[in-house]
Amino acid sequence: MDGEARGWRITRLHHVAFAHGPGTDTEGRLAELLGSDVVHEETFPGFVERMFLVGDSYLQTLEASGEGVVERFFDKRGPALHHIAFEVDDIDAALEELREQGVRLVDEQPRAGGMGTRIAFAHPSAFGGLLVELVQRSEG
Repeated sequence: MDGEARGWRITRLHHVAFAHGPGTDTEGRLAELLGSDVVHEETFPGFVERMFLVGDSYLQTLEASGEGVVERFFDKRGPALHHIAFEVDDIDAALEELREQGVRLVDEQPRAGGMGTRIAFAHPSAFGGLLVELVQRSEG
């Protein structure tokens, strides 16, 4: 589909997320590799999200800290790529169009995400097993 013909567009790769279990030094090793520290950290039910700035995108780590989706993912797959996230300029329009195209969604409506964003996930079955997140930055 022509990106100009639709009412929304992907503006950049927002982040790539890596899930891991507790008790590792994943963030410390990444800080050494990237030459930078975590620029943002938030705790959610069952996991801790940490963001490293890499160019104009982020590397996100999801550390399982209790029951929930990250722990289930980790128990099933071990430490691994969890999802990729694309920043969009209009998440509502994007979800509407994806629904019209028959794309299976995890989130039918946007919800609050980290760093004050609005997010929604498309089901991995829609993209060959890859979990895709759409992110819209807050206006503030």
